[in-house]
Amino acid sequence: MPANPQTSLPLPVAALAWLGRQGTRAIAALVFIGIAIPPLGALLKPWVTEAVFVLLVISFMRVDVAAMRGYLARPMLVIAATVWSALIVPLLFGIGSVVTGFDKASPDLFLGLMLQAVASPMMASPALVALMGLDSTLVLITLVTSTALVPLSAPLFAYVFLGGTLTLSPLALGVKLFAILAGAILAAAVIRRLAGVDAITRHRQAIDGFNILVLLVFVSAVMGTVGASFWADPVGVLLLTGLAFVIFAILLGATALMFRKAGQERALALGLMASQRNMGLMLAGTDGVLPGLTWLYFALAQFPIYLSPQLLKSLVRRLRELPGPSRG
Repeated sequence: MPANPQTSLPLPVAALAWLGRQGTRAIAALVFIGIAIPPLGALLKPWVTEAVFVLLVISFMRVDVAAMRGYLARPMLVIAATVWSALIVPLLFGIGSVVTGFDKASPDLFLGLMLQAVASPMMASPALVALMGLDSTLVLITLVTSTALVPLSAPLFAYVFLGGTLTLSPLALGVKLFAILAGAILAAAVIRRLAGVDAITRHRQAIDGFNILVLLVFVSAVMGTVGASFWADPVGVLLLTGLAFVIFAILLGATALMFRKAGQERALALGLMASQRNMGLMLAGTDGVLPGLTWLYFALAQFPIYLSPQLLKSLVRRLRELPGPSRG
């Protein structure tokens, strides 16, 4: 009788596979782990850049080549999603804040919102979308094209809406982004060649588990001070958390509505991508020289990002039950 492949796995691989099967529950738990163990954030903070690289390598390693060729052969969806994420979203944020006077009423929070808007999608977004069973290939391609625009778009919007007071160092940011993306593509190609696509597919759950461990680096690094901030000003932190959820919901809903003709699952995948902004990249671009309120907003904005896969999984399940043409 052949051995059960789940029981014949080495213990570390089996443990990762178990973690991967927890999926969205494990992602949601990361937020509370990051808050509950502040020393963990201090320990892992120096490894954030490496974690970004590893997550991107895994995303490229798992890409569906046939699906990617299909999108590149008909690139209008990718182009439209890129323009929406990289140009239209920050433009709407900036104009809306200026028209309502929010930029003058709370300049530090406005700074945080604009940096969130001009950021490219989070490099972990393909992994989060994959955990929900949605189209991570479309998200990955759009992430790459949107990220390529950031060295040009972010300083431009910062100058227009922040009065030229913020230095983003576009050349340094562009070089860093290029190095990360090119290195991740090369590393992923080597792994695919050495391990083989079949092995990558076979160990999908273990790779999901490893993804979750790497995501822990992100969450712990930014959430470590949230507990202290809450005890100092609980009402203010709760209001700021509510704002983070509202902004997340607006980005997700508006994007899904904008791309609904591409199919509901693709629209939801793009909505998740657009709402998961790489604020850590903006921290690096500004050398971390930001007001305390901006830092706190960045931390609290991680709540909807990492809780959304668990909160939205029932929606994805309902979409799966719809007829094929409506799903996309």
